[in-house]
Amino acid sequence: MDIKLSQCFIAVDDHDKALAFYRDVLGLEVRNDVAFEGMRWVTVGSPTQPGVEIVLEPPLADPNASPADRQAMAELLAKGLLRGVIFSTDDCDATFERIRTAGGEVLQEPIDQPYGVRDCAFRDPAGNMIRFNQPRKR
Repeated sequence: MDIKLSQCFIAVDDHDKALAFYRDVLGLEVRNDVAFEGMRWVTVGSPTQPGVEIVLEPPLADPNASPADRQAMAELLAKGLLRGVIFSTDDCDATFERIRTAGGEVLQEPIDQPYGVRDCAFRDPAGNMIRFNQPRKR
């Protein structure tokens, strides 16, 4: 049996701001942009990983969710308490400088971690933590 990751999801509250970050700053390609029942899903991915997609979706992408549940998810997103993703890079420092120069909100400058990577972190426009790591050379 062969199992591979195909999609992961990131909650965003403004798809246009998210696109400005994920497409324009990070260089991901837009693969799909769908509106349905007042919601929008935008799929982005790295040109070097055609089989893996990140779906930028509303904080609670369930048309049957209650207003109270929608409000709770929006509040968690605003606090930065929802999970983001970790990207790998071959040059953490150069990636950091490119994103910082483009106006990315820095959470952590590049640092060597005890678990074997050099990494940095930013917040996307919705408040999600996005990390970039580079395996340390041995």
